[in-house]
Order: sequence, then C-alpha cells, then structure tokens
Amino acid sequence: MSPLDPTTGATIRPLGPPSPAHPDAVPLYGSSYEREDPARMYRELRKDHGPVVPVLLVGDIPAWLVIGYRELHHVVGDPTLFARDSRHWNQWDRVPPDWPLMAFVGYQPSILFTAGAEHRRRSGAISDALAEVDQFALRAQCEQFADGLIDEFAGNGKAELLTQYAYAMPVLAVAGIMGIPPGRIQAVARDVVTALDGGEGSLEAFGRVAAAMSQLVQTKRVEPGPDVASRMVAHPAGLTDEELAQDLIIMMTAGQETTSNWIGNTLRLMMIDDRFSLTLSGGRQSVGQAMNEVLWDESPAQGTVGRWATRDTQLGGRHIKAGDLMVIGLAGGNADPQVRSGLDVGAGGNHAHLSFSHGDHGCPYPAPEIAEVIAQTTVEVLLDRLPDVRLALPPNELQWRSSFQVRGLTALPVEFSPAPPVGASR
Repeated sequence: MSPLDPTTGATIRPLGPPSPAHPDAVPLYGSSYEREDPARMYRELRKDHGPVVPVLLVGDIPAWLVIGYRELHHVVGDPTLFARDSRHWNQWDRVPPDWPLMAFVGYQPSILFTAGAEHRRRSGAISDALAEVDQFALRAQCEQFADGLIDEFAGNGKAELLTQYAYAMPVLAVAGIMGIPPGRIQAVARDVVTALDGGEGSLEAFGRVAAAMSQLVQTKRVEPGPDVASRMVAHPAGLTDEELAQDLIIMMTAGQETTSNWIGNTLRLMMIDDRFSLTLSGGRQSVGQAMNEVLWDESPAQGTVGRWATRDTQLGGRHIKAGDLMVIGLAGGNADPQVRSGLDVGAGGNHAHLSFSHGDHGCPYPAPEIAEVIAQTTVEVLLDRLPDVRLALPPNELQWRSSFQVRGLTALPVEFSPAPPVGASR
C-alpha cells in the first residue's frame, strides 16, 4: 500500500526500495517478547547488537530500534536526516491497511507529521498557549478532581487505582485548562479514555472527541476566555479551524497514556519500595524523587514509532537505508550505561532522561511541567487521603501491559482503611 498525497491524491513513492529484514532481527511482539523484563531485554540487546538494533514489528515489518543515548539524540535532533513524515517509508507496499500500528504511521496533516517552518508555526502556538497556564490554579483544580474521584471509593476500603483514579486525572485536568465547559468535562474525559482504550465503541468515542474539539474552536472564536483553546485561536500563527481542532485533539490525547501510567508506576514504586513506603503518611518530599526515578527506570514512554531516514546514512555502526523506519527506544536510552555510569541517577535531581523525548517533536514546553503538576498532585492527594494505602496482592503478581511503546500496569488493586468523603474530613 503506497500513501497518497492529501492535497493532490497522487501516490507518494517511498525514497528507496523496501529493505529486507535483517538476518538477526529481534521480534518486538509475540509471547517471548511479552514475557521479557524490559531492563534485562535492553541489556541483552545492547550486548548482542549495540546501540541500534534490527527488529521486526508485528507482521514481520523490519525496523531499527535505537537504544543508544547519543544515537537517540542524533535521530530526534536532526529532522532533516530523520524525518517525522511517514510518507518516506520504504515499506508501504508491504503494510496492510489494517496493520495494528497503522494509527502511529498513517500520514495525517496534523502537527505530529509536520516539519520545518510549518512545525514551528503549529508547535509555537501550542507552547505559547501552555506557557500561560497558571500552575498554582492547575494544582488547585487537580486537587478538586482528585478529591471527587477518591470520594467515590474512599468508603469501600479497596479500589483499582488505574481505572478508578489514575486514568481519569490527566484528561480531566487537561480538559479543564483547555476551556471545556465544566458541565462537559466529565463526558469528554470519558470519551478520550474510551477512544484510547481501542476497544468496543472506541471509534464512536473518538468521533465525539473530534466533534467536541471542533465545537470548542467555534465557541472560543465567539466567546474567548482565559484558557488554552482561546489563546490558540487568537495566536498570531493564524491556525485554521481544522488545524486548531486537530491540534487540540493531539493535546487531549498525547499525554494521557504517559501521564496516567506515570501516576500508576509511581504509586506502585511507593508501595513496594521501603525507601518510599515507610514514609507514605508524611513523605511529600519523596513523591518527586519517586516520580523522577520512575522516569529513569519504569518510564511510561518506552518507545515510539517513528522517524524515517531521508537518505542512506550510518548510525551506531549500522547502514541505514533511505526510507528505513527508526523506532525511538526512549527507555533503552535511559538505561544506556554511558549515562548511568553505575550511579543511581534516578534518585537524585538528574532530569537528563529521554522520557519526554527531545528535539522538535519532543513534548513542547511547558507540557512536561504541566504533566508533572498533574501527576504529583494526583499522587499526593491520594496519600493524604488514604495514608495506609497498600497493594491488595503480592507485588510480583502485578501484571504489566505487553507493549514496546508503553510501560504500565494492567491493574493496581489496593486496600486501605475506609475514609470519609472530603466534605466530612476537611
């Protein structure tokens, strides 16, 4: 299948011939991969293949997994050599329309696939709009959302923290700062979570999210407010309604999986590690430390598809052909001995991890700061309200999702002493 130019409808030919699978290519799917511990996997891949690993994606589609810290910086920092535009791919003739990863590679005229001046125009509007978010007000709003969610299960003495808490918080917070009317926030949040889940009703939910963003743009053109959507509408970049709706959808969805799993992975660490679990009832200073350690060792963003080489080149001792797909192995880069040097970098103030990526297509400033406010508030409010929260099963029985892109649990069941609703305790 060859991609079509969205303007002319003409077929876009890949830059080079399809690359055959490398004879030593490692599958990033299947039962053997799903049983793999990521930390051990990256150590073995680095030992056997170096910083650039030949891999097979589902359907035996060849690609290169980049796990070297320096090599990753080079790939994500050079959009001319390693483009974000998937139309460069030399494998389109082999990829079926229903390929499971099509959502990540199918070209769309959105900010995710733009480059150069056009990308700077679109990302600049997002960054400027986010820069004016009052982070103190955001924290206060997150506390209100968190209290409301906790009230729904606090009296039960048990909960499943991912579905009942961690998944809901990021999208509620982002919907709030974007200017979605308060009465619509819960419904839009539910649709975003359903759409990202990929299960029954996900397509219909995504359609409702898209319609909500289009309506939001129309509303803010007539009735602007002190919110992200209004600032993007009024931005000098002059984004069209279609561009605004697309980019608002990206803002609603891009950080949802990573932030919710950042919350879940941090709560897990604080409940199983004595350095944190011994201070749950009064350890606010340790929350930020645990969050940073998670970004180094259990990063919710394991890897992303992708970048595409625009010409033949060399990377990490490998010959990369024009049109080859590069999988950005963020977690592998964080585990690179060249940056770890045997030190426990995650425990201190070292924030040189790649969990927010890097370069033009990394998380736009100040999105990482906003995500940190949301995640830290979510964790702290839970520990304040339920100071004796603990796992409801042995740590080794927790199940991780089988995905080379996301590091997150399938569930986080906990127990605690029943607590009154916030109105009765504050």
